[in-house]
Amino acid sequence: MRPKAWWVVGAALLLLLGLAQEVDPREEAKRQKELLLQTAGILPTELVVQQGEELFHRKGPSGKTMAECDFGLGKGVLEGAAARLPRYFLDTGRVEDLDHRILTCMTKVQGFPKEAVKRSEVVAVAFYIASKSTGHRINVRLLFPQEKELYALGEKLFYARTGARDVGCATCHVTYVGKRAGVLPYADVLGKDQSWTHWPAYRYSNDQTWTMQDRIRACYGNIAHPQPDLYSLPILALELFLAYHNNGAVVEEWPAFVR
Repeated sequence: MRPKAWWVVGAALLLLLGLAQEVDPREEAKRQKELLLQTAGILPTELVVQQGEELFHRKGPSGKTMAECDFGLGKGVLEGAAARLPRYFLDTGRVEDLDHRILTCMTKVQGFPKEAVKRSEVVAVAFYIASKSTGHRINVRLLFPQEKELYALGEKLFYARTGARDVGCATCHVTYVGKRAGVLPYADVLGKDQSWTHWPAYRYSNDQTWTMQDRIRACYGNIAHPQPDLYSLPILALELFLAYHNNGAVVEEWPAFVR
């Protein structure tokens, strides 16, 4: 091929790449979702929700199911419950998000040893419970001193610059909002993007099921910072801070289907 022809091909490829980068990620997710439905007839999110429902009604060593657990609106009441988390629970004396509350339920109510609780089971139950909040608005309040203290910690962690790269959550999601990370722009997690309503979700790009806990841990990994442990205080603090700033946002679909 002559040099001029190579130049034309290269320019065309760059143009196509530029167009690909301009694709709305939500529209692309819808397209991928439709393709998966056409080929498989069912979405991974539906399968995980079904698994979570089975686990929810499974009896534990105590003989109880998760219907005996209170997720914030009374025993067994799931409609809209996930949209109100994290929150303070009187029975444990601490703030819990959906993942942590499921763990509490499985260990304290159902009687499973903590070491026997599989992460995949917690995620599946989170998908099922979250599905009951589709169409609800996020409604997280700071009523108890423990909630206010945890919110303050979450705010501090969000704006802190740490790690080998001297960056933090706010570096990407405040300072560089709209600028590209690969093919996607950094989201305004405290404002218009309402990213709290994107999780829990199935990520079609890597075939993974994630809750917000997994998303936060992945973010820490992306900035070359040691990842907080699952169910740890830093994760709960960041979740409460982010959820509070997404108050009023409508949950379009839980679990979501994202890139």
